[in-house]
Amino acid sequence: MSTAQQPLHPSLDQIASCVSGYDPDALPVASAQQVIRSFIRPVDSVEKLAIRAALDRVLAADIISPINVPAHDNSAMDGYAIRSADLDDKDVSLQVVGTAYAGRAFSGDVGPGQCLRIMTGAIMPPACDTVVPQEFTRDGNAQSVTIPAGVVRAGDNRRFAGEDLAAGSIALAKGKILRPADLGLLASLGIAEVPVQRRLRVAFFSTGDELRSIGEALDEGCVYDSNRYTLYGMLRRLGCDIVDMGVVRDEPQALEEAFRSAAENADAIITSGGVSVGAADYTRHMMAKLGDVCFWKIGMRPGRPMAFGHISSGGRGAYLFGLPGNPVAVMVTFYFFAREALLHMMGASPAPLPLMSVVSSSAIRKKPGRTEYQRAILSTAADGSRSVSITGAQGSGILRSMSEANCMVVLHHEQGQVAAGDMVDVILFEGLL
Repeated sequence: MSTAQQPLHPSLDQIASCVSGYDPDALPVASAQQVIRSFIRPVDSVEKLAIRAALDRVLAADIISPINVPAHDNSAMDGYAIRSADLDDKDVSLQVVGTAYAGRAFSGDVGPGQCLRIMTGAIMPPACDTVVPQEFTRDGNAQSVTIPAGVVRAGDNRRFAGEDLAAGSIALAKGKILRPADLGLLASLGIAEVPVQRRLRVAFFSTGDELRSIGEALDEGCVYDSNRYTLYGMLRRLGCDIVDMGVVRDEPQALEEAFRSAAENADAIITSGGVSVGAADYTRHMMAKLGDVCFWKIGMRPGRPMAFGHISSGGRGAYLFGLPGNPVAVMVTFYFFAREALLHMMGASPAPLPLMSVVSSSAIRKKPGRTEYQRAILSTAADGSRSVSITGAQGSGILRSMSEANCMVVLHHEQGQVAAGDMVDVILFEGLL
């Protein structure tokens, strides 16, 4: 279940030394992502599942098509199968010699001056190479039909055997996350079971003496722990098996016990809070004690402090993502650092979050030298044009702004002020949050 059996080479320090201008106190987003990408190793464990149980799982091997799809040349339309040699520059009347249905081939011959009534999906007779859609014909009856001049060209509306997928070719590639259409494709090939990577097991907990779980009384200065619930939702969206370890006190022994338990029972650990330099932030010290961990101040907003590495206990180990404590910062750092790493651990093919370029409806203040992720609302006007506007105050503790937004505006590291009407990059929340 754990990654401890997989040697982690090179070390984080060795990887970091290869990153140009590496500075843990002022690390650009792209550099942090590069270090994480180089350090992470996929979990090597496979199981075989019936296709109905494989939805949202990661393929562990290429799926090779055992058959041609379609298996035969067939009609793409309801109409008439003809010989293109019979087409002329004037209307042509052809004799109808029978009907072909999907799943029931016509057994006779189609000669010159003849045609075959044919349904969508029916096998094309050997002599015919073109299908005329029924709505393009005139005067059709059981004996004959008229084909007007110029309504089709030779080869129209004919699907060739293996046109969609040839026998022996890759139907689905290793690393693909199986979606509903993929299940249908597998079924169309007669494949009942597929090899998939086992689910990733992720433990997570929040740190802080001020945190209270839902149902507990709020003492003065305390707040309800929201981070575990957003992390739960984000991890469920990724299809992970999750271990919610609750709230852990800012106390060395409690933290060590939590880290050791998580390392012994999970592939990855995600914490929120305790990675800054506050007097009660024991988390970073415990991380360093148990493994190979880097502590960064990332050039981004929100989400500056972050820890990443690998910790071990009892002969087992897990990758560690120490996220900030502020609610929005937790979500942003998860999406731009932990998400890609967890997908890589699952064996999934790389899938960077897609950016789209949209007009900003207002000016946005920004200084070069850090990446900013601003919560925003993407709107579509009556004429189909799109624009994006910031939700308002962008403090990293304002979780409501994430709930109201439907996208994030990404202001890149070297980017400066944005004027109203400028184009900005946007990442949609749909399918993500």
